[in-house]
Amino acid sequence: MKDRATVECVRENRILLVARERSRWALPGGRIRRDETPQEAALRELSEETTLAAIELTYLFQFTGFNTLHHVFFADVAHHASVQPSNEIAKCRWFTPVKIATLSASIPTRGIVELFFRYIRALESDTSGFRSRRNG
Repeated sequence: MKDRATVECVRENRILLVARERSRWALPGGRIRRDETPQEAALRELSEETTLAAIELTYLFQFTGFNTLHHVFFADVAHHASVQPSNEIAKCRWFTPVKIATLSASIPTRGIVELFFRYIRALESDTSGFRSRRNG
């Protein structure tokens, strides 16, 4: 099984996807080199593919694809930073989660996006429940 660093970038409830020429949309990321950690690979791949530099990188979860283990990170990037396709990437765009369901995107990309938003909703409900218990 291959190890891959996969990066979720969200801006205004939109997720950044990348695509090579004549290829499906996918989350930024790539193979983890022998001499680097998953976090180092995530930072490198995000920069190489989109020219974005993460302000902060948070490990979220692992996702098992067909023959790839995705180490999924959330990248906090500057709101004003512009995205430019770079290296082997031909396109970078921000999509709403609903739109991703209609795109030609890889099955792991769809699964990771779905898990990410489930994770966020769970965090939000835990936080609001905590606030209401404290204020009650």
